[in-house]
Amino acid sequence: MPEVLNRLHKEHADLTRLLDLLDRQLALFTAGKPADYDMIGAILQYCLEYPDAVHHPKEDLIYGVLRRRDPVLAAEVGDLEEEHRDLAELTRTLAELIERALAEEPVGRDQVRDLTRDFIRRYRYHIAREELHVFPAARQVLSDRDWAEIDGRLGDRDDPLFGEVVADYFHALRDDIDSLAALAKGD
Repeated sequence: MPEVLNRLHKEHADLTRLLDLLDRQLALFTAGKPADYDMIGAILQYCLEYPDAVHHPKEDLIYGVLRRRDPVLAAEVGDLEEEHRDLAELTRTLAELIERALAEEPVGRDQVRDLTRDFIRRYRYHIAREELHVFPAARQVLSDRDWAEIDGRLGDRDDPLFGEVVADYFHALRDDIDSLAALAKGD
């Protein structure tokens, strides 16, 4: 399997862990319990900083080559670039709402709940669609030379949350992720 797809699969697994954490916060919020807005804000900041700025552009490279090689198949899997733009806009909108809540400005509970639920649902759908349709289509159509070209165009930016060195402002979030993983294992 091409190295870029290995990295994207790992990043999808990492994003899924974040969505699980966000799901837990949404469940608390929906039950009328206090949600951890700092954690939610950090998750959204990460999404703006890494998936929107680094992860999605990698996928856009793959999709661009797929579209050139087989426009019909690319059309069948959908417009990935447009979906990335829509997710980025949704992330910014939710991040602004959470920032307002952190600043103790009045925000509607229903709006927070509904927008967070929509964010989780759309991100999960997006990841599943890429894994089940886009990546298999790309593996089917792209040549070894295409993959080598894509790998050569990728930057080497480390993931600030799941990479070797965790950025200072993501340490608390990383601890929360590790705690959730320990709970899932029954530690």
